[in-house]
Amino acid sequence: MHFDHAGIATDDAEALAELYADLFGLEIAHEEEFDGMRVVFVDCGNGYFELLEPIEEGTISRYLEDQGPGIHHLALATDDLGAALERAREHDVALVDEEPRAGAWGHTVAFLHPRDTGGILLELVEH
Repeated sequence: MHFDHAGIATDDAEALAELYADLFGLEIAHEEEFDGMRVVFVDCGNGYFELLEPIEEGTISRYLEDQGPGIHHLALATDDLGAALERAREHDVALVDEEPRAGAWGHTVAFLHPRDTGGILLELVEH
């Protein structure tokens, strides 16, 4: 496994992407609307900022209401998501997603519950 991205909740993904591009000389790698969100991936060279802007009510809109903008989750890439979930089960880590599901950019994802991962919502992603 290796670091894949930091998911950042924001009210304006385009403006934040432009700030990161200008401030750090980064490139926008991918943009899409997915699951009630505008999602923008900014390439950091060894991972991405995944900017999550709600366009309808859902997880990210609720997160912004409760927590405000900021890091929503961290993601690790794996070549075998099924095996990674099984390893989490073996370690008694609660799963948000019992089975892999479709994620942004055509990836397959599953989340681990923060109560068992040091307070961090962790996403496992298979490209």
